[in-house]
Amino acid sequence: MSTETIRAGILGATGYTGGILAAILQQHPQVEVKSYGSRSYVGKRYDKEFRNLFGLPGAERPCEEENPAALAEEVDVLFLATPQGMAAGLVTDALLNKVKVIDLSADFRFDDLSVYEKWYGLKAADVKINAEAVYGLPELYRDKIRTARLVANPGCYTTCSILTAYPLVKERLIDPHTIIVDALSGVSGAGRGAKVDNLFCEVNESAKPYGIATHRHTPEIEEHLSGAAGEPVVISFTPHLVPMNRGILATVYATLKGQDSDAVRAAYEKYYGDEPFVRLLENDMNADTKWVEGSNFIDIAYTIDPRTNRIVMNAALDNLMKGAASQAVQNMNLMFGFEESSGLNFIPVFP
Repeated sequence: MSTETIRAGILGATGYTGGILAAILQQHPQVEVKSYGSRSYVGKRYDKEFRNLFGLPGAERPCEEENPAALAEEVDVLFLATPQGMAAGLVTDALLNKVKVIDLSADFRFDDLSVYEKWYGLKAADVKINAEAVYGLPELYRDKIRTARLVANPGCYTTCSILTAYPLVKERLIDPHTIIVDALSGVSGAGRGAKVDNLFCEVNESAKPYGIATHRHTPEIEEHLSGAAGEPVVISFTPHLVPMNRGILATVYATLKGQDSDAVRAAYEKYYGDEPFVRLLENDMNADTKWVEGSNFIDIAYTIDPRTNRIVMNAALDNLMKGAASQAVQNMNLMFGFEESSGLNFIPVFP
């Protein structure tokens, strides 16, 4: 394992994900944050905008204008916690020759750029650069991530949904054409920007579906489950907004090709038995966002319903952690040859 110390820059450092990234990297034994990039807080002390970091070494730095070309001369890794469409115009071959990039937007997540343009309504990245990007799910693509210059960090719903269904699709234990995903998200998943729909009075004491049949994470989930199935997979995906700060809970339904509980457990153990951040729950347990908050864990459980010949899988993760920032750091650890769990051994916060 590498023992070097590297320098990091964060673009979009004053959003929720950027703030979590800064906090994680503050505690990482082999990383020094050299720059907090922001479009709205230039010149303001970072530790006064994120007072959880007040007084900590380096956090007193002022926020800087977002200039990746200049940062590439100063840092070893650049995290892009920027809005959709921005990274596509920033990442070039010249940039990647100088610095490794982890993009937390959707700009490099799709093999087929026409899918990105259709679902996001934005101009896609350069074809050559996009082809180089590695999808940042360590549990599935660890070896590719280790040698990558550019990693496309997955979305929160997608991380939860893909990891939940992938082993059973790959092992042909379920019919992939029957997959339905119902998922719940905390309000932080919508970002830190002011939006009427996310005001306290709009969200409190309420739960609602949104993006029915149109949510942008749908094709991302489909692409990787299609890869597991070896054929195109189309799913029904419905997200819901619930009145909590953070967390994702995904319930995934599918028709079983048999009812062998041992085979299902064996499939999960095969893919995740040695994974440091996947916790396979026992048969009397279901996933619960309470027990993953503030951690890089994803908890996965399942129930076989013999009456309907279906399996009901469920999983929980923290959308700002395994669904974004801590997974990005997990990818960084792989890219630089660090211990994969370095800086990430957080016990979930309770209560």
